[in-house]
Amino acid sequence: MFGRERIEYKTREQVRMMRRAGLVVADALAATRAAAVPGATTADLDAAAAEAIAAAGATPSFLGYLDYPATVCVSVNDEVVHGIPGARVLEPGDVVSIDCGAIVDGWHGDSALTVVLDGADPADLALSAVTERAMWAGIAALATGERLGVVGDAVEDVVDAADRAPNGGAGYGIVQEYVGHGIGTAMHQPPDVLNYRTRERGPRVRPGLCLAVEPMITRGGHATDVLEDDWTVVTSDGSRAAHWEHTVALLEDGLVVLTAVDGGAARLAEWGVEVVRLE
Repeated sequence: MFGRERIEYKTREQVRMMRRAGLVVADALAATRAAAVPGATTADLDAAAAEAIAAAGATPSFLGYLDYPATVCVSVNDEVVHGIPGARVLEPGDVVSIDCGAIVDGWHGDSALTVVLDGADPADLALSAVTERAMWAGIAALATGERLGVVGDAVEDVVDAADRAPNGGAGYGIVQEYVGHGIGTAMHQPPDVLNYRTRERGPRVRPGLCLAVEPMITRGGHATDVLEDDWTVVTSDGSRAAHWEHTVALLEDGLVVLTAVDGGAARLAEWGVEVVRLE
């Protein structure tokens, strides 16, 4: 639930510094997306991200974090999050979620995307699209919301609408054990950013708040388990999952998505949200 710990609010200049880290993450994820093809290993995706981060003179956020052994998390099919890259070979139709973080001058960026490989079940394509849309809806809600709980409201509204749509009825599940978070001088900071509706509305949305908004949605139930590696989270019912995430900054004159190359302008236009310029 929403924590009561002290929130780290950023100045505009600090947000500019976070933007540099965010763009490194965007480049690294673009490299992993290009590498995510049938026949590649999940370690190949990790190598692509590591090369991009090193080329930018940045540092991976994940490598060594609580002894995590890789640059990115690569979670395939029923794996929700925190999958460790290795020898697994990607196959046609796989649902591949990639989570990446980078540090520039002590400031973090964090983002995730889901790639559905050629030959996919249309239901898996729909799962990823719903998850991505839910993320953008949650981000857009921050533009006018008074309390952080608007993110969970917006995510759940998108999922509910998908289930009610013609030919819908997919019975999507919103993972509740893993949520978004504050971000800045540390990768994980208060407050928690829930992806589901609650009666507790959370802290006020105010300038200087920087958040990672990251819904994880399944084609089944919301329950999860952790594998014996103590990292990889899987759906308890074996259903496939998708994960999308962006780092967002709230400023006096609006918001900007720090890990989107265009600041989130294209996708947020659907909700009538204009992003601010940091230059």
